[in-house]
Amino acid sequence: MLGVIDHLHHLVAANTTNPPRLISPDGGAVCYCAEVLGQCGFATRIIDLGDGCLNLIATRGAPRTIINCHLDTVPVCEGWTGDPFSLRIEGNDAVGLGACDIKGAAAAILSAAQRTRGDAMIFFSTDEEAGSSRCVRTFLAEQPPEVDAAVVCEPTQCQAVTAHRGLLSVEAVFTGTSGHASAASTDSAVHRAVKWSAAALDWRERDHPASRLSIGVIEGGVKPNMTASSARVRFGLRPEVGASAESHLLELKSLSGGAGVAWTERFHGPALTPSNAAAALAHRLGAPIGDPVDFWTEAALFAAAGIPSVVFGPGSIAQAHAPNERVPVAQLELAATCYARLFEGGLA
Repeated sequence: MLGVIDHLHHLVAANTTNPPRLISPDGGAVCYCAEVLGQCGFATRIIDLGDGCLNLIATRGAPRTIINCHLDTVPVCEGWTGDPFSLRIEGNDAVGLGACDIKGAAAAILSAAQRTRGDAMIFFSTDEEAGSSRCVRTFLAEQPPEVDAAVVCEPTQCQAVTAHRGLLSVEAVFTGTSGHASAASTDSAVHRAVKWSAAALDWRERDHPASRLSIGVIEGGVKPNMTASSARVRFGLRPEVGASAESHLLELKSLSGGAGVAWTERFHGPALTPSNAAAALAHRLGAPIGDPVDFWTEAALFAAAGIPSVVFGPGSIAQAHAPNERVPVAQLELAATCYARLFEGGLA
């Protein structure tokens, strides 16, 4: 029987970066998980949705709780001092791409499955980092599980998180008039985009300091001596807990003056709100309830489908998407213990 670190070696070595979304059901992380779970008495199905979106659904017995964990990772960033696809132990930490977000939890799930015989349902997906949640949305729409609770794995330092912000991702396309930039007054789409961006940042700081606004992309124009006829801004909005993303977006739109802008909502993730059922699930895990987090998770989609959910996993979100990504070995072992407790029926 392999331990958590052994499983994590296999999972980190399997390249599941997203993009480029080249994740295949033949070999790699998905096939490895299916093989391990098959040896533990699970009936497994791999559903290929195309474009690198794979759902691995494994069921043993008649479970009432589902554990969901994504296997895809972000691409390798600059700053790594070793091979990202070769797990190494540095002090008390396991280091490798995805070790924290969130292959460490996947390894803990596999270890827990091996050491238990209780009823369990495990759902591995491969497109969480794509920002569309196609795997989970399709799963919930086409094959709603007959379960009464869900654990969604993300780095929470082994605390059960029952609440987090919602997320709205938007693209704004500004239009202008192409012309020679020597004119005293120009109708530049880039100028409009930059002015709106500055006003949006001021709006957040002045009116909604507890919200989160990230302007991730500003691009447009052709060259410095040409007035830009088009420019686009992509931004993410995470309202303060209890606030409406829709009302915030209306305020942001008003900052443009209303002329020459087309707005497109690219992604809308609901907030996760606490419930007594989620608190009971945390107790079954044997995990303390943590504070609400600022990052969004697919637990909100399970909750919106009527399945009370918590977010739980080893590691800190500060390590997610970072060079030399790491997770404490002790938290990997603790997570495996908590998952095993859940598979065996939770606390008495």
